[in-house]
Amino acid sequence: MNSLKRFCCTILALLAALVLTTNTLAGHGEKRAAKQAILLTAFGTSVPQAQKAFDKIEAQARTTFPNTEIRWAFTSKIIRAKLAKQGKHLDSPEEALAKLMADHFTHVAVLSLQTIPGVEFHQLVQNASLFGQMSGGIEKIIVARPLLSSGKDMETVADVLLKNIPERKADDAVIFMGHGTEHHPSDAIYLAMNSIFQQKDPKAYVATVEGMLTVQDIIPKLKEQKVGKIYLVPLMLVAGDHAMNDMAGDEPESWKSILTKNGFVCEPVMKGTAEYPQIVDLWLDHLKTAMAHF
Repeated sequence: MNSLKRFCCTILALLAALVLTTNTLAGHGEKRAAKQAILLTAFGTSVPQAQKAFDKIEAQARTTFPNTEIRWAFTSKIIRAKLAKQGKHLDSPEEALAKLMADHFTHVAVLSLQTIPGVEFHQLVQNASLFGQMSGGIEKIIVARPLLSSGKDMETVADVLLKNIPERKADDAVIFMGHGTEHHPSDAIYLAMNSIFQQKDPKAYVATVEGMLTVQDIIPKLKEQKVGKIYLVPLMLVAGDHAMNDMAGDEPESWKSILTKNGFVCEPVMKGTAEYPQIVDLWLDHLKTAMAHF
């Protein structure tokens, strides 16, 4: 046998061995019965009152998906550490997905309870996708869209929030507090939301804690409109630290203090978007869309 024939035989033998190995592995990886789960993910909160909003979300989710495993994950390391000191353990999304994989779930829908598709959302999508690429892991994983993902979403949220300030009078203004982000394309969503609020109500505004649109930008317009009372409302999942301190706190840099110094009377509304069932339904509609792919 010449060297060429020996080489060909060696290659054929290796291919045969590879086919045998592949067939053996395929035997161990037989088609599994579908086992679905939902992972609810949020930045998190250590404020007990705000935590009640998460309970409401879970209750609505369990009503909507009564026969599906539902678990939680918080993305904030700081919040998870604070809760751990209180004896409450919350997983990160990655830890929660690893446990779901270990528990042999084949299809997982992740509901991002973020308000906008910012940096945190994109990191969640990136990391979650890796669990769908592991051999013998989760067969299909889909991350549902966050709250403000379309013009229709924005219209719905604006309508709900404007209808839920019952004590507000015609000459009162309202400022909705968004978080804001350094991710400029995502931060532009707050500009779009401000435009939608303005179309619906000239005395309704959006400003952010860490974004381009600030409360200082709105003060000249409020003075032009000669408003007296201003309602301050979180455009955030829960009325947590930002709402308590940056919005309604007594510190000089809080929105309430800044606006009061400018001659306005402020009325904080300590209610996050998760406390409005109609808005939670919108998140759950996004989850239904994701699960329809299973």
